[in-house]
Amino acid sequence: MENRKQNEAYDALDPNGNITIKWDIMSWTPDGYVAVVTIFNFQKYRHIQAPGWTLGWTWAKKEVIWSMLGGQTTEQGDCSRFKGNIPHCCKKNPTVVDLLPGTPYNQQIANCCKGGVINSWVQDPANAASSFQLSVGSAGTSNKTVRVPKNFTLKAPGPGYTCGPAKIVRPSKFKTADQRRETQALMTWNVTCMYSQFLSQKTPSCCVSLSSFYNETIVPCPTCTCGCQNNITQPGSCVEGNSPYLASAIAGPGKNSFTPLVQCTSHMCPIRIHWHVKLNYKEYWRVKITITNFNYRMNYSQWNLVVQHPNFDNLTQSFSFNYMGLTPYGSINDTAMLWGIKFYNDLLMQAGPMGNVQSELLFRKDKATFTFDKGWAFPRRIYFNGDNCVMPPPDAYPWLPNASSRPIISVIQTIMAFLASLAFLSAFA
Repeated sequence: MENRKQNEAYDALDPNGNITIKWDIMSWTPDGYVAVVTIFNFQKYRHIQAPGWTLGWTWAKKEVIWSMLGGQTTEQGDCSRFKGNIPHCCKKNPTVVDLLPGTPYNQQIANCCKGGVINSWVQDPANAASSFQLSVGSAGTSNKTVRVPKNFTLKAPGPGYTCGPAKIVRPSKFKTADQRRETQALMTWNVTCMYSQFLSQKTPSCCVSLSSFYNETIVPCPTCTCGCQNNITQPGSCVEGNSPYLASAIAGPGKNSFTPLVQCTSHMCPIRIHWHVKLNYKEYWRVKITITNFNYRMNYSQWNLVVQHPNFDNLTQSFSFNYMGLTPYGSINDTAMLWGIKFYNDLLMQAGPMGNVQSELLFRKDKATFTFDKGWAFPRRIYFNGDNCVMPPPDAYPWLPNASSRPIISVIQTIMAFLASLAFLSAFA
């Protein structure tokens, strides 16, 4: 089990991706300091989605938070030892969340107040960070007496991230608005958090189906990929699209939560990606990708898709998705990141008639490698919003009609019959 966790925590397509929490002490106060904490998303394609991040830690001493901007703790804790001014939070292990959009300006700082949502740095670098400011009391008043907090935890929004210890680093430097002066923090420490899909969710969240123009077979997502309809432990875990109880199920218990309510399917996944090999030209070939949302409670804003296929180094055109090539293996360009065009298809609507987006990809053929044989035209792996989707088993892929075992057997039988006839004729010669 431990080996599985380690393997799931390593992302081969984004080996250096992480969440870095930077804690900058900007000034000293009579009993502590004022710090700006910034959460940087250095993952290429994994977002922190709604309901957003939750950051926690344990104080090294008896620190308290006097006040905050751009964020707030979820609990105040026991502040009975204070008379007069009451701190914002007195808990030994505070939990901080981002403020919501529309927060009054006098409670904001830069990069705050997005409801905890942080986009990936490749897709939306302007919104790949989130910050808050806190005034800490009952702490040291110099870099020799301040103690670094311990046991950092990051939920984004689930338990998928594991954070290492805080490490004191070289103080951060900042440019003034006119770019003519440079200032620096008095003290800085960093915390690095890594993602594990296994920790985030015990079951997959997406699956892949396949089809092609040269074979009538449509390969569906594997049965029970993300769950089964006849799950005794979770009755009512799905709902039929034409059910008269659909509206009440959506508005029922959990309607304000992010617990999926999925349409009843054989795979029971919230998301399905369908890869269809559509056309074959003399110099090019064409693929259609369809992403379908089966979750009645979730609109996926700023969704993205990461696809690994050896022909992406010859991608000619993506017709209605944004595209960026990723090179996780140095110079080998076999991985693409695809996402929606702003105000057009960057919002993947919840389950229903509008709950899908699609595009087509045009590839140029490389005569040295191109083939439709043995499933080469299908992707090696697909991620949706950073989570690895379950592929069908390779032996189920649509094969070329002349690639089946039947013609081979018939040829062998023909040759054997021909040799037998020669032997028979030679016996009477």
